[in-house]
Amino acid sequence: MSGIQEFIANEVKNNDVVLFMKGTPQFPQCGFSGQVVQILDYIGVDYKGINVLADAEIRQGIKDYSNWPTIPQLYVKGEFIGGCDIVREMFQAGELQQHFQENGISVRGAA
Repeated sequence: MSGIQEFIANEVKNNDVVLFMKGTPQFPQCGFSGQVVQILDYIGVDYKGINVLADAEIRQGIKDYSNWPTIPQLYVKGEFIGGCDIVREMFQAGELQQHFQENGISVRGAA
């Protein structure tokens, strides 16, 4: 495992919710990343945002790690959930909120 893969694995394992995104939660630099940030903020879940634009190795490394070609990527308790479309669909169906609660992650937003 390369250094970058170890870094990614460590972040994913040590944080309950991790979003690999373009930009930061405060300043998303792509519409898809921004949508996922809005959903997570609406649900009211604590998460760590990792800006892939700050490091080309992370940007490529996360695609290799998940075998998923696009950013953003959401991880919950070490498990890859998906990108923007999957997150949005799960949120609209109420499945995302349920998934957080089933994993013992507190949500502050709408039930």
